[in-house]
Amino acid sequence: MNPSLRKIFALPLLTLILTVWGAGTILSAEDFKRALPGRTYSFPQDHFAHPEFKTEWWYYSGHLQSRDRDKKSYGYQLTFFRTGLKRDAKNQKSKWTIRDLFFAHLALTDESRKKFEYREKISRGSLGEADALPFSKEQKTFRIWIEDWSTEGIGPSLEDHRLKGGDKDFGIELLLMPEKDPVIHGQNGISVKAEGEGYASHYYSITRMKTEGKIFLKATEANVQGLSWMDHEFGSSQLREYQVGWDWFSIQLENGIDLMFYQLRHRDGKTDPFSSGTIIFAGGNSRHLTAKEFRIEVLDKWKSQKSGATYPSRWMIKVPAYRIELMLTPTVKDQELITHESTRVTYWEGSVRVEGKYEAAPVTGRSYVEMTGYARPFSKGI
Repeated sequence: MNPSLRKIFALPLLTLILTVWGAGTILSAEDFKRALPGRTYSFPQDHFAHPEFKTEWWYYSGHLQSRDRDKKSYGYQLTFFRTGLKRDAKNQKSKWTIRDLFFAHLALTDESRKKFEYREKISRGSLGEADALPFSKEQKTFRIWIEDWSTEGIGPSLEDHRLKGGDKDFGIELLLMPEKDPVIHGQNGISVKAEGEGYASHYYSITRMKTEGKIFLKATEANVQGLSWMDHEFGSSQLREYQVGWDWFSIQLENGIDLMFYQLRHRDGKTDPFSSGTIIFAGGNSRHLTAKEFRIEVLDKWKSQKSGATYPSRWMIKVPAYRIELMLTPTVKDQELITHESTRVTYWEGSVRVEGKYEAAPVTGRSYVEMTGYARPFSKGI
């Protein structure tokens, strides 16, 4: 978009963000479809956008190593968010029609140098500047983009994902190839987040994706390879007013086992009983875990000098039924994103080391952890 037009749009766009993300929004989730039991997933169709739901995101994270002799290690996160404004806007033909707001976050953790940086983007989605296309017979590939940042499906069945974010000073160009089929989280097609009908999402992951490509840091190009994790989640009403945020964990163990946990937090500090998890076995089959089947203990904390928020900074996760005991330690303590230019949410998301036991045998692995609601209750919006 022309820079002068961008300046003109800046103030009304921020106003729209405040409206969309704030509590008591006039853009009611009731105008959209809610995540209800009984959904049947289909791939690659469900990689595409779902504009009938208010909120949707495509999330990628991973652990990479340079192919050079130094074997430097990196973590990355690239996420695209879509927030619906009106369901009926899709029937309007004008190029200026605003159907959704789009946001993107890109973060890179240079684990070898203990450095963390991030970038962010925002767009109205009009004039072709950004979009996330729904599935149709005419649409041959899924693609989500904001300007020159994008994720798209390639290959005969769109099973491979190509990511592009940032630029030659700070960016990624990666190809992700699944090693496991998508796994559906929750039960009966929904991942429940709170008591009440529709307080849920449709949520699946591809928990292992072989990754190769390039990262760019300060005009330095590094050829990398590693392993990634992909999440896609969509719904319209997830959190209740008494929920302030969540702690989310993706874990890839060296023995081929993958785990996902999310722990929702109440204003009084209690853990929501609708917190849950999934264990994905080496062969790809999975099992839902209820909140009673795992324990997450905080072992250390870290205080941000930028936001003033205090976050958990080391954890012990136990799943007694599988004799799992895992210690999770951030590779860099400060992996906080303060997204004033896009979602205006402050959260911690970063790369984490894993060591412990599975079925009483020693195991190591890697993880990504996301924590929201520590700087400000998430349910208050921005």
